[in-house]
Amino acid sequence: MDEAIIHTCQRCGACCRWEGDVCLTDADISAIAAFLSISEEDFINTYCRLQRNRKGLSLIDDENGACIMLTPQGCRIQPVKPQQCTDFPHKWNFPGWEKRCPGAGKTSYSPS
Repeated sequence: MDEAIIHTCQRCGACCRWEGDVCLTDADISAIAAFLSISEEDFINTYCRLQRNRKGLSLIDDENGACIMLTPQGCRIQPVKPQQCTDFPHKWNFPGWEKRCPGAGKTSYSPS
């Protein structure tokens, strides 16, 4: 049996720079729009795109390929970040993620 990977987020933003969909649930859309003080329609029109599998909405990427919500100070929507982001890496991940994440195996939190 594989040993479980201990992961404590270091808020380095590495996972926010990986290519792929940041899938949004209806609850994510409502919470983020409210947090940003905009309507859900404005949030969708400004910050969302169709997922690659065409089964829902995803956050758009910034010009540099990072998540549109990533700022130099960290996640712009940290208190209401999408469930997919909250669940990483304990409920979803991909082979080799721990090699791309500086927090893998860390047991303490230190903000960057």
